[in-house]
Amino acid sequence: MLGVFDNSTLAELVRADTYSETLVNIARNQPQLNVMEQYWAAWYTWMNNDILATGLMFFLLHEFVYFSRSLPWFIIDHIPYFRRWKLQPTKIPSTKEQLICLKSVLLSHFLVEAIPIWTFHPMCQKLGITIEVPFPHYKTMLKEICLFFVLEDMWHYWGHRLFHYGVLYKYIHKQHHKYAAPFGLSAEYAHPVETMTLGFGTVGMPILYVMYTGKLHLFTLCIWVVFRLFQAVDSHSGYDFPWSLHNFLPFWAGAEHHDLHHHYFIGNYASSFRWWDYCLDTEAGPEAQVAREERMKAKAAKNAKKKN
Repeated sequence: MLGVFDNSTLAELVRADTYSETLVNIARNQPQLNVMEQYWAAWYTWMNNDILATGLMFFLLHEFVYFSRSLPWFIIDHIPYFRRWKLQPTKIPSTKEQLICLKSVLLSHFLVEAIPIWTFHPMCQKLGITIEVPFPHYKTMLKEICLFFVLEDMWHYWGHRLFHYGVLYKYIHKQHHKYAAPFGLSAEYAHPVETMTLGFGTVGMPILYVMYTGKLHLFTLCIWVVFRLFQAVDSHSGYDFPWSLHNFLPFWAGAEHHDLHHHYFIGNYASSFRWWDYCLDTEAGPEAQVAREERMKAKAAKNAKKKN
């Protein structure tokens, strides 16, 4: 795995005592790089320790995105005006409930998720995940991120469905179902085994991808993680607005889809899309149940007609 520059002499030339000075030097010496590429290159050059730079960046990125995206939902929960769009309007999480959830999530972040994050860069080196600039073309990154969404959704569906069986639900997944009416912060409120297992879909799918293709940029992975965190938090928000994404993309799951899973404790196992639950007849809610019964009646009538 190459460094951020393919020329080690250039890295020594632009490195300075502070991050801001390093950034200025890179902007002066590498004007062909865009702003994001300059900030990225300055980070790795100034840190001068790729393992520390990647670990710290990933950890801070995860914490910032997760909690900054959860904060608006926390505020909305305390504003009665938004109740008209609450999927379960009689179940508003209290501040105490949310603070208890926050404490548990923070413990999970520091004691469970931090370990693989801080050891991720050596794996990147072995797999060939690059950190060099310039970044890949945005179309390449977009295609890869779309693929990761599809693959993660597949992993999440089957893993999540498995966690609803027997002892796996009783001793592991039941923790996540503590909140029958989920809220943003509860997206990562889960047993450590579930966190690592279902979390594999987010990082594991890109790892399998780079093992097959031999090419992936760490910046693409960062953008994918941001999108995935947004999806996870929003699907647990408990709100369905007229402008929610599933109203424009019918195959998108969103909060309306996942809230039914928490409300009925079964069905709607997928994370991002609706097709797995639709095709495998695991949709949740009374409307889905009625549709299933109608299909069963139609099938029974058809079989009876054939026998006659």
